[in-house]
Amino acid sequence: MDENVHRAITMGLRLRGVDVLTVQEDKRSGVTDPEVLDRATELGRPLFSQDDDLLAEACDRQTEGISFPGLIYAHQLHVTIGDCIRDLEMIAKAAEPADLENRVEFLPL
Repeated sequence: MDENVHRAITMGLRLRGVDVLTVQEDKRSGVTDPEVLDRATELGRPLFSQDDDLLAEACDRQTEGISFPGLIYAHQLHVTIGDCIRDLEMIAKAAEPADLENRVEFLPL
């Protein structure tokens, strides 16, 4: 989870048995978007964000052919917390990490 994701999304996913790691728990609060995406790559974990700048970073990496584990993006004003939880749970339980590599997925599904 990126730094600015609503805590209710993280908690809702955990209540549904989804393994979630937040930027804060990884002691990466305040790092730049490229560093957040680099860390997700290092860990081999797709990243969820509602940050337009992080979306731009992922799109730049796609264009430049720089590998990353995938970004799932939801605009804060266009998707509810409940929709995020539902769609992220579905992705977590149905997709393999390789399915998301170098991709940007948009919520709602």
